[in-house]
Amino acid sequence: MSNSWRFISTIAKKEIVEFIRDWRTLLALIVIPLLIFPALFIALPLLLQSEAAELDALELDVTWQGDVNDELHNSFNESNLIINFETIPDDIENLSDIGGDLDRIRNQETQAVFRLIENESGWKFSILYVSTSEASSEARSRIIEAISAWESDVVNGTLVEAGLEPESTLDPVQWDGDYESADAATKGEQAGLVLSLFIPMVIAIWTASSAIQPSIDMTAGERERGTLEALLCLPCSRIQLLAGKWLAVASITSAGVALQIGGLLFAITYLASSSIIGLPSVSLSSILLLLSAVVIFAIMVVAFELALAMKAHSVKEAGSLLGPAILFIIFPALFTQVINLDSVESWWFAIPLVNILLAMRELLLDRIIIEHVLVWLISSVFYAGLAAWFAAKQFKREDLVASLS
Repeated sequence: MSNSWRFISTIAKKEIVEFIRDWRTLLALIVIPLLIFPALFIALPLLLQSEAAELDALELDVTWQGDVNDELHNSFNESNLIINFETIPDDIENLSDIGGDLDRIRNQETQAVFRLIENESGWKFSILYVSTSEASSEARSRIIEAISAWESDVVNGTLVEAGLEPESTLDPVQWDGDYESADAATKGEQAGLVLSLFIPMVIAIWTASSAIQPSIDMTAGERERGTLEALLCLPCSRIQLLAGKWLAVASITSAGVALQIGGLLFAITYLASSSIIGLPSVSLSSILLLLSAVVIFAIMVVAFELALAMKAHSVKEAGSLLGPAILFIIFPALFTQVINLDSVESWWFAIPLVNILLAMRELLLDRIIIEHVLVWLISSVFYAGLAAWFAAKQFKREDLVASLS
């Protein structure tokens, strides 16, 4: 037993050293997973906030056609809208007919054209803009906001003149108290729900994708370089060779996933301090089961990818085989996001990949349902064993293990 472990660990160390000797590999292994969540949760919102602030500060040109209302005009000026007054063209059939204003709107000579007329029934308006232009869409949003405020003032004034209370007249059915105080879920449970909608998908996709390159390098890559024959000369069995390579790939993949989770925890802590999202309240049992689910998933994925890579006769062919394999992770990951966990049937937890992803979602919500745990645990162990058996079968085939040189 000790000699067997010595062979497996020696092979694993050799594979890991050869794989990480390139600084670019270390960069992809350490920096990217460590920064992916902070960049997603911290840098991206800051960038979007900066872009929104820059857009809010812009002074936008708007062409006003038709009748003029002083109150609405003042509201436009407060919204950083520069107004140019014109008459409505005679050739339009209705206010939404762009007509001759098409070219200057598309060329952004004016960010939007606002048309307003007053008749016996009240006011009618239209806003001509380009939806694919951020500046034009921003001008439209500011105009609509100003019109809504003006309309509210007009309605409230009319009600007051009629001797009615605007608030009770327009909103006769009101919520009593605070919305948040009526929610029985804690902040931690709410945070767990938010995180359960994307963390399982990200972890699954990252685990599968990060195992592709080392799996190819340690199988098809060695066959192509002609170095696999030297490993076969070692006094170890094919199963020990497979176990050593599996341990190396699993270690590399686990390191990437662990760094990714570390970056995730850092991002969540930052968001919690900013009151954007709270820390999830997850029990120790749920955490241990969650880690077990990730480990079982990694065993299955790494074994399956090693087997596929060993079937390939070259690195290029292995890449063609394993590249589309990510789709088999993405589709179940997206599919499980829409499954209602409140009424989910137990047989869902027996479907490959879906079972692990659903288990992660339930555990992030701190739901430990014994029946579900037993189903996904037993089925996942079975699938992982099946993947390991398939990989072992490939390693025992002389035509696949032998070098092509």
